[in-house]
Amino acid sequence: MVAIGGTFLFTYCSSSKKAAGSKQTISYAQHIQPIVSVQCSPCHFPSRDGKKASLETYDDVSMQINDIIRRIELYPGTKGYMPMKKARLSDSTIALFKTWKDEGMGK
Repeated sequence: MVAIGGTFLFTYCSSSKKAAGSKQTISYAQHIQPIVSVQCSPCHFPSRDGKKASLETYDDVSMQINDIIRRIELYPGTKGYMPMKKARLSDSTIALFKTWKDEGMGK
């Protein structure tokens, strides 16, 4: 009985350490796409009558990531600022885009 309890305890502790040390990878589908869908629509979504460069798909966003980051880092009133006519994205949201790029832009 003690052996079973000890085995459970060590297994649990080992799993907890792994979970605590693991880092969540940023993905397009889970993290980036929902932000783009809300913040860049309708202007950058042709399916919603957008007339600007499309950001509707993973390929669209990944191909333009450098420009996206450059523009979301600007402040309202600065030429090229995005999202136009909306509040500036939070620093943590901007950091999410940078991390996604640095991690290789996973889907």
